[in-house]
Amino acid sequence: MTRPPALDHWKLIAGCFVLALSSPADAAKQEAPTNASPSARPVTSPIVSPDRRVTFRLVAPHAREVLLTGEFMPGSQPLQMDANGSWSVTIGPIEPEIYHYNFTIDGVRTIDPGNADLKTGSTFSTLASVLEVRGETPAFYDAQPVPHGEIRTLWYQSKSLGTLRRLNVYVPPGYDTSAGTQPRRYPVLYLLHGANADETAWHRLGRVNMILDNLLAAGKTQPFLVAMPFGYGVPPGALTQPGENTMRFGKDLLEDVIPFVEARFHVSAAREMRALVGLSMGGGQALTIGLNHLDLFSHVGGFSAALGAGSDFPQTYASLVAQPEAASKKLRLLWVGCGKEDGAFSASQRFSEFLTANRIAHTFRATAGAHTWMVWRRYLHEVAPLLFQQ
Repeated sequence: MTRPPALDHWKLIAGCFVLALSSPADAAKQEAPTNASPSARPVTSPIVSPDRRVTFRLVAPHAREVLLTGEFMPGSQPLQMDANGSWSVTIGPIEPEIYHYNFTIDGVRTIDPGNADLKTGSTFSTLASVLEVRGETPAFYDAQPVPHGEIRTLWYQSKSLGTLRRLNVYVPPGYDTSAGTQPRRYPVLYLLHGANADETAWHRLGRVNMILDNLLAAGKTQPFLVAMPFGYGVPPGALTQPGENTMRFGKDLLEDVIPFVEARFHVSAAREMRALVGLSMGGGQALTIGLNHLDLFSHVGGFSAALGAGSDFPQTYASLVAQPEAASKKLRLLWVGCGKEDGAFSASQRFSEFLTANRIAHTFRATAGAHTWMVWRRYLHEVAPLLFQQ
């Protein structure tokens, strides 16, 4: 399951979307910009004004209807077309955040061709345009003038899956200078993405590196590495038996990813120095794998975790609840969070009730928000300072 270079792959796809919005005549005009009419020239979209009102624009002279949908508003908003075939709408003011949005052109959902900033993943269903509205002061996920770590991309041979796979690893500031005859041994957070995403999601969309850089600079967290693997043990979208993907990915994580990270980086192999956290699909994986391997992990967390209906909790977590006092002592942190507007909320709430009924110490955070990166970035910002505390 070789992973293609995600950015170049999606740039090509975005180019195809742009071409799809133009007729052959429009394309010919674009090849000769000096003679192009205003409606054939590329437009910039979105445009964020100082008052945080945002204008979205699109050139589609042959379209009959264009709608805007986005995380910054309920429902959809129609764009209006002018005499030159340019569509536009202004929304806002919009609260500072990073949002995803799409256009729907005559019933076809697509990206904003004027915006090169894309949300991508391992399937087309996640393709969306990105809007960032900045506030008067930097957000916790913004790049700030502090020491910065690095995102390193590595390839490893997964013996359990029989294929070459890609892994992204965040190393904190000062990691290389700490190496020596007796290098510092860092803790590791294994951080899992959600369905239809890939191993790049947590730094491209979650901004894990910026969040941790800022927390470290403020003295609010300990330095640790973050390993971000590709969370599919089967091809995305493949028809599988329930639990098969988690089982196959779990073998890759335990038998290949962790040994590779511990051989490649200056990290501790002690269970007290390993954490497993994920979102959505990855949240379900983190809870299932982590809570059944307390010999390997001391910190476990699920953000908006995919947990199913809950009827299988006693079977899935049988080893956890068999000796609740011993399990709670081993767990330095068990953190479960979900937004109240998220479809996964009721399952997360039932899971917390299951843990409470079985005397498993944990934290359950019910917050505002839906199934979005806006929630998951905040959760990471809250959980990171709780990891690997002495």
